[in-house]
Amino acid sequence: MSIKSRQVAGVTSLVVVIVAALSAYHLATLARLSLTETASRGDMLRQAIYQRAFDVVPMAKDPYTALQQDGGIRALLESAAGYSPNVTYAAIVNRDGIAFAHSFKSEQGQRVPDQEDLTKVLNRSAFELLRALYSDQTFEVRQQLLFGEQESATIKIGISTLLVKNELQEAFRLAARNVVLALLISTAVAMLLAQWMLRPIHVIQSGLTRLGRGELDVRLELPDGAEFKDLGSSFDAVSAQLSESRAKALTSATDFESVVENLEDAVALFSPDGKLIFCNPAMATVLPQFATSPTRHLAEMAPEIDPIRSLIERTLDSHQPQGPLTQAEDKSGELLLMTHPIDDGHGTFVGAMLVARNLGFMTQVHSTLNYSRKLAALGRLMAGVAHEVKNPLNAMTIHLELLRSKIARAATPAAAAAGRGGPAGGRDLAVASPAQDITKHVDIIAAEIQRLDQVLNGFLRFARPDELKLQPVHLSTVVSDVVTTVTPEAEARRISVRHDCPRDLPEINADPAMIRQALLNLALNGCQAMADGGTLRINCHASGRRVHVDVEDTGVGIPPENLQKIFDLYFTTKEKGSGIGLSMVYRIVQLHDGEVEVQSTPGRGTRFRLAFPKA
Repeated sequence: MSIKSRQVAGVTSLVVVIVAALSAYHLATLARLSLTETASRGDMLRQAIYQRAFDVVPMAKDPYTALQQDGGIRALLESAAGYSPNVTYAAIVNRDGIAFAHSFKSEQGQRVPDQEDLTKVLNRSAFELLRALYSDQTFEVRQQLLFGEQESATIKIGISTLLVKNELQEAFRLAARNVVLALLISTAVAMLLAQWMLRPIHVIQSGLTRLGRGELDVRLELPDGAEFKDLGSSFDAVSAQLSESRAKALTSATDFESVVENLEDAVALFSPDGKLIFCNPAMATVLPQFATSPTRHLAEMAPEIDPIRSLIERTLDSHQPQGPLTQAEDKSGELLLMTHPIDDGHGTFVGAMLVARNLGFMTQVHSTLNYSRKLAALGRLMAGVAHEVKNPLNAMTIHLELLRSKIARAATPAAAAAGRGGPAGGRDLAVASPAQDITKHVDIIAAEIQRLDQVLNGFLRFARPDELKLQPVHLSTVVSDVVTTVTPEAEARRISVRHDCPRDLPEINADPAMIRQALLNLALNGCQAMADGGTLRINCHASGRRVHVDVEDTGVGIPPENLQKIFDLYFTTKEKGSGIGLSMVYRIVQLHDGEVEVQSTPGRGTRFRLAFPKA
């Protein structure tokens, strides 16, 4: 039964008991009054008979005969009912109890049984009085008559309680109606009172229910008052503490689950009785028996895992690490298996953890690392080669300039001598022509050396980028600088530049100069792709744990067959392009642990999206 039901039942029962007790007391009082009045009327009749007998007996020789024959006595006896409806008879009996004068002549000469004295009943308690009243018993009012030393008689007035009880029935019905009415009214009032008084308990219960459902930081809206102020404060403090603890627990559990789910190593957890309680996707891949077992209990799993079962059971029995055990698998290659005991924060043993490591994958990782080291060494070698090539190129450039100067000096005297020869103008052309041809070839060689030097510089920048100077960077500031730099060229090409980079965007941890260079390269490429004008858009937004920068143009787009090559070093579709710009963009984004996405539709434009981790 709820608290509200108990309170309503208690209040209702209390009211009903009080009303019933008062009603019973009222009925007892009415019964006492009615019986007292009846007794008084019977006593009046007794006194009248006694007074008449007192007048008759002294002058009579035979008192019994005189009383029996006396007209006054007879009149009093026959008028007994007139004194009170509750008087059933009046009689005078001898000491043997035989009536020699009776209100009913047929009863004269008959024995009149002794009844309980009504005056004694009136002195009883209310409960005994009601019990006597409803016992359908006849009571008497008596008085002794003395005729001498030996002779005596008794006056008996019979009193019936039937009429008194009938009179009380109406009072009883009224009392019953009062009890029922009190029951209904008290129930309604008790329910309203319980609703009002128990509202704080309902609020607390609701708060506890919300806490049980997992809601965090629950607050109670309790009524004002000193009785509930401390309770509300205590509940709010406990709620806040539970919220903080649950948040930490959820974070820890989520982090743990995320870490275990994404581990390359296969992990399975077993309870102390050998029941499988968890295995990550890697374990389900290398040992599918654990993931597909219908019983998930060591003792009932397939026999082919007996060596592994033995390893786990030894850890469950000894609470000590076991292994390593090497096992060959058809699909997963060679596995290295180990088991470890798991204890809770109090040092209690709670189970065993099986770890399966794919040695084939480890071999592949080692091969990849060795290959990466070789590539890094090759990169250093190529950078050294490029550096060594630059020195001869610089020397060749210097000597070509010296050669050009000597050819120019040698050609000047010959031209002057030809001018003094006068008419021999054909000789002038013959002397000047070889010098001009030599100068032309020298210029071609110089141009090619310069182009080769530019290629080497670009390769060196790609192979040996500057050291990162990481710091918190607001992309809005970098984008604003890029827009300012690219606007003159964009206006010359009739290109509209638009940018949207909110200032409240999360910061990124980056080298601002490198990020600016990457965005500038993309913006300039976009402008060069819109020969007939268009729109260049640079937009920034945050999503999840990343900050995105979109550089979008409405230019000619990139053919689908070239999308996989655009970030390759020296790949270009421009007549005078170096093929280094987009490679540098890709390299800069990689150095910042970012990602690059490209979407392009020929004839409609291209969008580059750079994604960087939040600081």
